Amino acid sequence: MEITIILIGVILSYLIGSMPTALWVGKAFYGVDIRAHGSGNSGATNTFRVLGKKAGSLVLIIDVLKGLTAASLVRYCYFLDPGSVRYVNIQLLFGLVSVLGHIFPIYCQFKGGKGIATLLGMIIGIHYLSALACVLLFIVVLFSTRYVSLSSMLAAIAFPLFAIVIYKNEEPLFVAFGIAAAIMVILTHQKNIARLVEGTENKAKLLKKHRQE
Repeated sequence: MEITIILIGVILSYLIGSMPTALWVGKAFYGVDIRAHGSGNSGATNTFRVLGKKAGSLVLIIDVLKGLTAASLVRYCYFLDPGSVRYVNIQLLFGLVSVLGHIFPIYCQFKGGKGIATLLGMIIGIHYLSALACVLLFIVVLFSTRYVSLSSMLAAIAFPLFAIVIYKNEEPLFVAFGIAAAIMVILTHQKNIARLVEGTENKAKLLKKHRQE
């Protein structure tokens, strides 16, 4: 029975993560296939770039909620003790599956976004202090460089460091997840890394004075 419940949680987590928010918002409210514009990525960053702040904010919030919702499904595993090692491990499992669903959505021929927002939602559900630290780092780097991709990668790389060094979370699977998440983010940003090296990466338009650049 326990295995069945966990399996159902895994399937639901994947389906939740697979929801192509950017694609649905673009088509429903703007008549635009987000994959045919900008970077071609169906994520929040490209939505901000192509459709603007309102659409981008909506996509970002929903994508974060996808990861948070998946991680929260562990509450239905009545046989687990909240806060126990096994409880956290199942949270990690559900959350990670939702991130994979976002990257490889069943609804869109397994071509989705990069999973940053969904990953953030998952981290909020599991270890909100580390998530807050990552968000603050993201904001600092973003306003310093205006590179969303660089901000995302540095925040992801910093996550296991925040969790281990600052918050003293030394649970092996949690540490392994943090390292794996950082590697996954880097792998999904290979094109961005190449553009950063070449100096051709797009910069976010954060302030009015930047709009004329």
